[in-house]
Amino acid sequence: MSADPDTIAFYQARAPHWVFHSGEAHSHQLDAFLDRLPEGSAVLELGCGGGRDADHIRRRGFAIDATDAAPALVKRANEAFALAARVMAFHELDAEAAYAGVWAHASLLHCPRAALPDVLARIHRALRQEGWFFSSYKLGDGEGRDLLGRLHNFPSPEWLLGAYAGAGFTIESHTIYAGRASDGKQRDWIDLIARKA
Repeated sequence: MSADPDTIAFYQARAPHWVFHSGEAHSHQLDAFLDRLPEGSAVLELGCGGGRDADHIRRRGFAIDATDAAPALVKRANEAFALAARVMAFHELDAEAAYAGVWAHASLLHCPRAALPDVLARIHRALRQEGWFFSSYKLGDGEGRDLLGRLHNFPSPEWLLGAYAGAGFTIESHTIYAGRASDGKQRDWIDLIARKA
């Protein structure tokens, strides 16, 4: 199981109050990732949240399949952007060679550590050959909860890179940087760009 009930409950409670502001930017890593993909190709978003990135992906001309494990977030994303987003937890992904890209910005960090290898294998299977995969995580030294009660896998870079290699991915780049999480705590983050070789 890849969906932690307390984490889902956190997002369920806050989704109705999700506020969008005119000109609010999509994730800053998104355009560089999309530039790697064939024009008009299919992109899966895991953890679409309020739908801001999915809307930008669609505006760039891609066929977006926006998903989230929290039904209230899916509802909010569809109200805001009419994305046809759908409810799906990470472990429910069962597509095969369906997507040129998978976008998972600050979402897989909520996947329990024990479930992550299976989820990565599912993503690998869902990608077309030479497909691209972006993900980001908060780094740490073991699974735990943040100050808001959300589950995080808090991996080390070495553990994470090993898990990706075990799923068959080639890491094209990884970037570690300091950032402030939504619970207010300063943590190092890692962005990974991987490819199905």
